[in-house]
Amino acid sequence: MAAIHIKGLVKRYADVTVVPSLDLEIRDREFVVFVGPSGCGKSTLLRIIAGLEPIDGGDLFIGENRVNDVAPAQRDIAMVFQDYALYPHMTVRDNMGFGLEMRHTPKDEIARRVDRAAGMLRIEPYLDRKPKALSGGQRQRVAMGRAMVRNPKVFLFDEPLSNLDAKLRGEVRTEIKALSQQLKTTMIFVTHDQIEAMTMADRIVVLKDGRVQQFGTPEEVYKTPANQFVAGFIGSPTMNFFAVEIDNGTLRMDDGTPFPLPAHCAGHHGAAVLGVRPEHMQVLHAGAAGLRVQVSVVEPLGSDTLVYFDRGGKRFVARAEPDLQVRPGDTITLGFEMDKSHLFSTTDGAVLR
Repeated sequence: MAAIHIKGLVKRYADVTVVPSLDLEIRDREFVVFVGPSGCGKSTLLRIIAGLEPIDGGDLFIGENRVNDVAPAQRDIAMVFQDYALYPHMTVRDNMGFGLEMRHTPKDEIARRVDRAAGMLRIEPYLDRKPKALSGGQRQRVAMGRAMVRNPKVFLFDEPLSNLDAKLRGEVRTEIKALSQQLKTTMIFVTHDQIEAMTMADRIVVLKDGRVQQFGTPEEVYKTPANQFVAGFIGSPTMNFFAVEIDNGTLRMDDGTPFPLPAHCAGHHGAAVLGVRPEHMQVLHAGAAGLRVQVSVVEPLGSDTLVYFDRGGKRFVARAEPDLQVRPGDTITLGFEMDKSHLFSTTDGAVLR
């Protein structure tokens, strides 16, 4: 097992700097998820840890060893790719054991490790099949098993669920999380899907433009986002953002509707951005004081209902009770849970506390 320490890491492609200077410490046996939009640097960072990309500045340590110039095969890591990368002419058993054969591992030890991994991943019935006879989810389990048999210090997952349908994504996601709890190995998982990040990680690294925006537990990044980018990226549906003015302890919407200023934001005044999650907005009874809006779209989900409305050319969404009787065109009044809302700077998006 091993911790990972990254100090002042810089990565460039020609004249473009994709990671300007990054510091990160991942604890031993921790499951960390790198999440962010396309082009944020998450896969590049994973490939640097794997040794597949050179470093242009800074230091990378796996355990106590500086590995800047260490070849990938010598880093004692295992990587699972999104395209499985299985040998089509080999059986599942041979695919899983091939890496060990190349290391001249005794045959009985290879068999023991393959059987153990196959049992954990529930792929024993497929050991004598070839990849073309497997479903996408089964192929991904084989790729995971091939990594497991090596007993590496670190597991790296590069968007391994992106080629699976929604149902399989959920199943394999649960298996990877259970696997991390069983193996107790350091794991880094890259995804653009914030739901995967929230449900799997011990801690989440939110990246944008090669910079760490926030590094914390799923609860921390959800409940106490560091800035407007994190607040908008984490959560589904996304957080709503309203332009507001703060004056004498009162927060006013663009139409003048007043709301009390959250206690944790006392002392702020002037223009700001109010962030409210859909579940922290309530449809109030007729005549109540609140924000009056006209419903644009209604999405019944069974467990709840999403109510969309438009203001100033932007679309917003509230999460309501499943038995709410409302139709597009109706006017409703919304209340906000201000103690669970956030204020952000209009200049740099930093959270105001």
